[in-house]
Amino acid sequence: MSRFVRWTTAVAAAMLTAGCVGGSSGEGGDDARGGPGSSAAPPPATSSGLPSSLTSQKLEWNRCKGPSAPGGDWRCTTLKVPLDWAKPEGETIGLGLIRSRASGGDRIGSLLFNFGGPGGSGISMMPLYTNTVAALHERYDLVSWDPRGVGASQGIRCRDDKAIQAAETIDATPDDAGEEKAFLDDAAGFGEGCRQAAGKLLAHVSTADTARDMDLMRQVLGDRKTHYFGISYGTELGGVYAHLFPKNVGRLVLDAVVDPTADMVGHAKNQARGFQRALDNYLTSTGQDPEQGTRKIADLLKRLDEKPLPASSDRMLTQTLALTGIVVPLYSEEGWPTLTAALKAAEAGDGSELLRLADRYNERSATGQYGTTTHAQRAISCLDSRQRPTAEETRRLLPEFEKISPVFGEYLGWDTAGWCHDWPVAGQFDHPEVSAPGAAPVLVVGNTGDPATPYEGARKMADGLGKDVGVELTWKGEGHGAYGSGSRCVDSTVNAYLLNGTVPKDGTVCS
Repeated sequence: MSRFVRWTTAVAAAMLTAGCVGGSSGEGGDDARGGPGSSAAPPPATSSGLPSSLTSQKLEWNRCKGPSAPGGDWRCTTLKVPLDWAKPEGETIGLGLIRSRASGGDRIGSLLFNFGGPGGSGISMMPLYTNTVAALHERYDLVSWDPRGVGASQGIRCRDDKAIQAAETIDATPDDAGEEKAFLDDAAGFGEGCRQAAGKLLAHVSTADTARDMDLMRQVLGDRKTHYFGISYGTELGGVYAHLFPKNVGRLVLDAVVDPTADMVGHAKNQARGFQRALDNYLTSTGQDPEQGTRKIADLLKRLDEKPLPASSDRMLTQTLALTGIVVPLYSEEGWPTLTAALKAAEAGDGSELLRLADRYNERSATGQYGTTTHAQRAISCLDSRQRPTAEETRRLLPEFEKISPVFGEYLGWDTAGWCHDWPVAGQFDHPEVSAPGAAPVLVVGNTGDPATPYEGARKMADGLGKDVGVELTWKGEGHGAYGSGSRCVDSTVNAYLLNGTVPKDGTVCS
């Protein structure tokens, strides 16, 4: 999976700027088990075999601590899970969880959220999403967590801030043998940094590991079934969970859907198509011919490859940083005016605006500190995927990538060679298995204008889950994700499913 399948950082920042995501609200206690209307019950047979030290944990929910602790009535705790699920009685690690109890009566149970990445922090994101899911909060405890390898859950950091900034000078679309060597050496160095930082954890941060963590979470929270809302990469996690635990599936919503049939190269091609489609839609909305507008942006990137632009700080806008900056506002239609201003400034010789957007995506603060979402993202996706394209294979694929997108193709093509190059742990599969025969219906929500997880993936996920399981809902809209993006049709359909169990007809369309 390539690096642009992400929701938590880039999109959340864009939505906050546009005023689309509200702050935290709601009430909650700090008891660990269910209250009135709880779906607590003995765990089903598929959960047997785990030691009682795991399944009978009593969680202590306390006010969240730290400089970025969320406001409102949120509680945090630590769940103990096996380091290696093949040895459930062996060494354990701690997962950080966050929860706000249902604000009204007639409680259904817990609703777990994963906001994407992989590598996004649920503890950081959940409170920001509260107003968006206010209707769901009345009857569900809102619960999220930092998956293994992320943040409060044995978070992985593969290099320090100084090294991260130094790596920004590496050309991610190498033009000669020297640049190619620097690109691959940097990739190998990143992997070695992850190995040193994570140790044996690096072999146990897969999506399947996290899906198993989810089912233990269900038991300890006291829920008979898992109710879940997955966004972006969170849809892949939801599909894998449904495959592993079909009988434990309650009400699952998968929004901004990852194509489960794609391997690493397939994901990169999908994203090249998706971001080019979003760029075309953006250019059309501004009165430009998409082909001419694309050529103009591609020419700008080519010039930056040869000579980076100065920015307002002492840093320079490179081709790679500019491309990252262009990607960010394409995640949401509300970001399009920002893209217009940034491109105009760059054409005038000022790279400050595109650099600022790239910094947002790369989680770089004004003081030069970087977040670690990309570190965990790479560790998880490289453990998931066994595909390791060589530089030679990538060079053969580049014409196809560039035909798909003159702007994004070359970068995403080379990304397949560098992302997991010389990774210290072998990958597990070509693509995830999501078939879930016997599972309850899963609502799969696709957005026709989604850049990061193109619309076609929703149908493939619904088909992959299986007949009478995957139910597709389409929104003819723009941006990464559909729920909470302004469509009353989407929101009411999703709410009816989660709150009342009302399953829409497969193929329902919201325009």
